[in-house]
Amino acid sequence: MLAGHLLLNPTNNRFLSALQFRDFRVLWIGSIAAGAAAWALIVARGWLVWDMSGSSLDVAIVTFLAMIPRVIIPPFSGYLADRFERRKVMAGLFSLNLGHNLILAMLIFGGDIQMWHLMTMAFIDGSARSAQMPVGQALVPNLVPRDRLLNAVSLNQATMHGSRLVGPLAILPLLILGIEWAFLLCSGFYLISLIQSLRIRSTSTGNMNMERGFFSNLIEGVPYVYRDPRLRAIVLMAFLHCGFTMSFESILPVLSVKKFGAVEGSDFSLMMMSIGAGALISVIALSGVRKESTKGKMFLNLGLLSGVAPIILALSINMPMAICAAILMGAAQAGYMTLTHTMIQLVTDDRVRGRVGAVYSVHIGGIMASMNLANGALAEMPFLELSFWDGVRNVMPADTMLTAGGLLFVFSVFVSWAFITLRNIYQTGIPIYVPSEAD
Repeated sequence: MLAGHLLLNPTNNRFLSALQFRDFRVLWIGSIAAGAAAWALIVARGWLVWDMSGSSLDVAIVTFLAMIPRVIIPPFSGYLADRFERRKVMAGLFSLNLGHNLILAMLIFGGDIQMWHLMTMAFIDGSARSAQMPVGQALVPNLVPRDRLLNAVSLNQATMHGSRLVGPLAILPLLILGIEWAFLLCSGFYLISLIQSLRIRSTSTGNMNMERGFFSNLIEGVPYVYRDPRLRAIVLMAFLHCGFTMSFESILPVLSVKKFGAVEGSDFSLMMMSIGAGALISVIALSGVRKESTKGKMFLNLGLLSGVAPIILALSINMPMAICAAILMGAAQAGYMTLTHTMIQLVTDDRVRGRVGAVYSVHIGGIMASMNLANGALAEMPFLELSFWDGVRNVMPADTMLTAGGLLFVFSVFVSWAFITLRNIYQTGIPIYVPSEAD
């Protein structure tokens, strides 16, 4: 009863205060459905590829094709987000996701599914998903006051990261009944998102200099980001964070099978759900943080924890330990990325939000696509024989990659302290919007 009262009366709860604004509430519900669809699709598609081929490299290729559009598409969707009404752009993209999942479900029901279908459709779905990122990031700050922005971003990130719990949980029984039903469920989630995006009333657009050419307007976000030392530093740390600690989707199936003995997709789904559970706890906790210096300190500490958590997963010797490590990974990584999103929005002018979001998406999407492909290929290697103090052990390549990535990011965070811009952020956070040199 208390939880229901707080959700219906968000003004009484600092953790849910952004939900008092009607259009943000509508978008938030749509984001929950879209996130659930996306993560359910990752689990269902990943397990289907593994079931069809038994190759982590094939899983990596499909994952790469789903992620590589983040390098190609965001500049154009960022341009669209600043040129046209953002809610209408979102509705069009959700329509594309819905059609993709329906076609995929029909192919599986008909028994005609082939690997090239999955690869092609992964690229199409990834294109729509990558286009949504800068559009959604640009839309959120127009739906709430600036002093509620961290709360709104945290709640929006809660839908994305928490859907790692909801999506895989929803399809868990369907993986047993028949994987085709999982793809139909994804279609239902996207239908909800489409309806919600059409219900948003607020008009939100950026601002284009019509005297400049298309290409000049298209790439305006690049100099904007690189001229502002704060944006440049934050985007660089996000780039390293995503490459070293968040590019693990392609190796989870082989990890769950070869290390923990999974025979169905349920263990893979359980690991994804654990990451989602940790993420949900983290971003909800962050939504109540208002002091800037606290945000800065959490940015530093969550960065260190993001590097440590994959190492703990690599050292896990059974599924319960792996679940605990996955919860920790989700909490650290989601918290770090939530603070990253918020700080970018705080220092970005609304006229270029879509294009700045596109630059950010290209950085993190490109590195995650590349690292997932590399990790999946390396996971195909035979076990490594390594010498330890108590003798020689066989070590999975997947464990080695998780450990190396975690150590590299921990090292990166320590090195970042030497740079004045990041050191100031760690100590004081970022004040409410002060125009930068890029404005």
